[in-house]
Amino acid sequence: MCRFIDQIQHHQQNHTHKAGISRPALFASLMALGCGIGPRKMAQISSSVKGSEIDHAVNWYLSLENIQAANNSILKVLDKMDLPNIYRRHKDKLHTSSDGQKFTVRTDSLNANYSFKYGGKEQVSSVYSFIDERNLLWHSLVFSAAERESAYVIDGLMRNDVVKSDIHSTDTHGYSEVIFGTTHLLGISYAPRIKNLKKQILYIFKNRKAEDKKDWSILPNKYISEDIIIDNWDEVLRLVCTIKLKETTASDIFRRLNSYSKQHDLYKAMKAFGQIIKSNFILRYIDDLELRRAIEKQLNKVELANKFTRAVAVGNPRELAQGAKEEQGIAEACNRLIKNAIICWNYMYLDQKVKTTDGEINKDYLLSAIKSHSPVSWAHINMLGEYDFSDEKLKDSVDILPPKI
Repeated sequence: MCRFIDQIQHHQQNHTHKAGISRPALFASLMALGCGIGPRKMAQISSSVKGSEIDHAVNWYLSLENIQAANNSILKVLDKMDLPNIYRRHKDKLHTSSDGQKFTVRTDSLNANYSFKYGGKEQVSSVYSFIDERNLLWHSLVFSAAERESAYVIDGLMRNDVVKSDIHSTDTHGYSEVIFGTTHLLGISYAPRIKNLKKQILYIFKNRKAEDKKDWSILPNKYISEDIIIDNWDEVLRLVCTIKLKETTASDIFRRLNSYSKQHDLYKAMKAFGQIIKSNFILRYIDDLELRRAIEKQLNKVELANKFTRAVAVGNPRELAQGAKEEQGIAEACNRLIKNAIICWNYMYLDQKVKTTDGEINKDYLLSAIKSHSPVSWAHINMLGEYDFSDEKLKDSVDILPPKI
């Protein structure tokens, strides 16, 4: 119904035959990488597909752009459905979140690093996933475990054309004062869950008039450097425009600004501006119970998505077989495509159940049950056994009707 498989085209489309490759071979190659099984093992445990077909599909059809387009085709269908909106807190605002998990790398890789905490004596990479409150997995990144996650938060927010975030949450690893300032200028409200909040530094503007601060429940610790913001304001706006126009990634910019032996003035200005936004957020976070609950609930969703990632990767749930950064990204995108397909099927199945239920009382009860649970569910999916990609098995056996969009 989403026609996502049509988005996976040959790298050199002008020089290929119109017949192309079979759909079973494409499905088998997607699951070989997404489930961590590998092309060779997939050919052994699947019927109706040869190993040479899977290898050809992996080498000439599975690119990062193709798989991202396939994911977007599923997301576009889900974005237009009514049932996913049952999980939204506000109709006019979309809350998203992101979080990373560590995977050991089987081979030597420049996109990995040694981390005794997560991988012992093996190299480790971070897989950073993004999800919205409707449970749409709209982006993912793979980078070295030595890099901080906060630099890649902006990348995920900007590199998507389907899901547009209004509020974004991360844990402490995804937080920095520069991210506060950048997201604010991009029109996104940044709402992280910060560890040891009482130890955070609060900032205030300098005031010539003496104020009696005895009645203040929470006292600021430092003053904001207004001059550095004013002097570099044009450069700050230029940096944000560069990110907004997608001329380069925010992670590359911040990595370059952090490479100087002495902290760059532009980075200082971004940091000082972010201190204003961070101080306002902390005061609002302390005072607003509903906001704290919403952040915690949204971060629980991304934790469930991380568990879903390991459940789909039945071959190597805690390991990446690829060493190159692009190959790791393709494998992660395939894994995300499988997860989105399962979530989409769940939504279509539930949508049909709601529409075929008789009586308003029964329908309201069913909607209440759906709202109290999550469509990120895979207990009804058999992840193991023999893979059959024949035309007979690829047919719909539940008679799901196309959703009304």
